[in-house]
Amino acid sequence: MALQITSTAFSPGETIPKKFTCDGQDVSPQLAWNDPPVGTESFALIADDPDAPVGTWVHWVLYDLPASARQLAEGVAKQQEQLPSGARQGRNDFGKIGYGGPCPPRGKPHRYFFKLYALDTKPNLKAGATKADVERALKGHILGQAELMGRYGR
Repeated sequence: MALQITSTAFSPGETIPKKFTCDGQDVSPQLAWNDPPVGTESFALIADDPDAPVGTWVHWVLYDLPASARQLAEGVAKQQEQLPSGARQGRNDFGKIGYGGPCPPRGKPHRYFFKLYALDTKPNLKAGATKADVERALKGHILGQAELMGRYGR
């Protein structure tokens, strides 16, 4: 079975509740996934908005998630470079470590993609890495990937 990612906060293609945005508590949504491909050593997660006026806006970068992980609880600690599991959080386009929720300008709703990657390695990048750093480290190491898209507008 292919890698799949889901959330109890919203269904694919549906509206992301205000709680998970800059208009609410701005906490990360719960995310869960099924068993990864054989040989998975770690996971990486990138959440971004390709509809931002300045080009794709990065909301969350997470890597070195253990291969045994099957979910992220709601409200992952912000400004914490390394989580108790050993996972590391990178810098988002708000210039901060951890999750920064949807915060689009007024107008048409934007799409937000939560992309999960099963990797045959542990990138071992320093904490605070950018999306570009993580994407370079993923090249040639992706065993499986899944995405969950939600929408949010103001």
